Amino acid sequence: MKIGIVGLPNVGKSTLFNSITKAGAECANYPFCTIEPNVGVVSVPDERLDKLAEMYHPQKVTHAIVEFVDIAGLVKGASKGEGLGNKFLSHIRETDAICEVVRCFEDSNITHVDGSIDPIRDIETINFELIFADIETVDKRLDKAKKMLKADKKYQLEIDLLERIKQNLENGISARSLEYTDEELPIVKDMFLLSSKPILYVTNISEEQITTWQDDENVKKVKEYAKKENSDIVPLCVKIEEELSTLEDEDKKEMLEALGLEESGLDKLIKKSYDLLGLMSFLTAGEPEVRAWTIKKGTKAPEAAGKIHSDIQRGFIKAEVVSFSDLIREGSMNEAKEKGLVRSEGKEYVMKDGDIVLFKFNV
Repeated sequence: MKIGIVGLPNVGKSTLFNSITKAGAECANYPFCTIEPNVGVVSVPDERLDKLAEMYHPQKVTHAIVEFVDIAGLVKGASKGEGLGNKFLSHIRETDAICEVVRCFEDSNITHVDGSIDPIRDIETINFELIFADIETVDKRLDKAKKMLKADKKYQLEIDLLERIKQNLENGISARSLEYTDEELPIVKDMFLLSSKPILYVTNISEEQITTWQDDENVKKVKEYAKKENSDIVPLCVKIEEELSTLEDEDKKEMLEALGLEESGLDKLIKKSYDLLGLMSFLTAGEPEVRAWTIKKGTKAPEAAGKIHSDIQRGFIKAEVVSFSDLIREGSMNEAKEKGLVRSEGKEYVMKDGDIVLFKFNV
């Protein structure tokens, strides 16, 4: 799963990316220093794996992962080819969700492309470019559907949907803000509209705002804007996160305590990004490996088994399942079994986050 990090030039995108992946993407105080998108894979923090590792002492611990793509700064007119134009829009199109970075602090040493700090203006600059690109996509699809209507009346549903989406886009309303029927959803997904992608706003704050960001007017405005889109924000100081990312675990823990934080902003961002995509993890545990496996919420047991190996899905018989909390409380799988906490589930079982599973199969 890919999450694209976007934002105007000089808002902290590449620094944030460096902090997440430690990949060393070039940072500079001028627009467009990121030409090709940098890609980095990062582990999803999961304290449950640490607990299971203490119990099983495995040879290997494997976390779930999320892929982040650092996409160069968009500017007003990108949908018409301004700046580096449609190349950036095509990079966004290839992602599953958007992480939009907005700057919420003043700093005379860091230039802003529009000359002043206004996060809502910055958000709308980018979102409107995505909307403009979507209007073009919808227009092309609408023309095609109208031609096809002469041969097949089923295209009337698509035409009605496209006209509704277009009307909202022209009023500045992103496609993600609309509700769709079960019949309409496949059509919307097939168009890969930029403004239909789930979005998470990262409010880049200063070091002084670390413990007071809740009172900051800029952050409040972004939170209110996000709420209208059924989205959320992650407040973090990119500068501090970059420093934290270079520290060993013990030093990082000490710095977080000194700052009065329970976890880094990046850990929050990675977890929320994972959730934004509607993902969750089931776990497998044993001496060879303790591992988190990524599945979509609502996945049934056989499809989850297929994440491990297609043969397990094909020959699925049953799943032996125990919840993480039950296993940890009892202290061992044998104790959990003796108390009847290990369940035998069939093909219709819908997986839950944190299920610890052993699949039985025959091929």
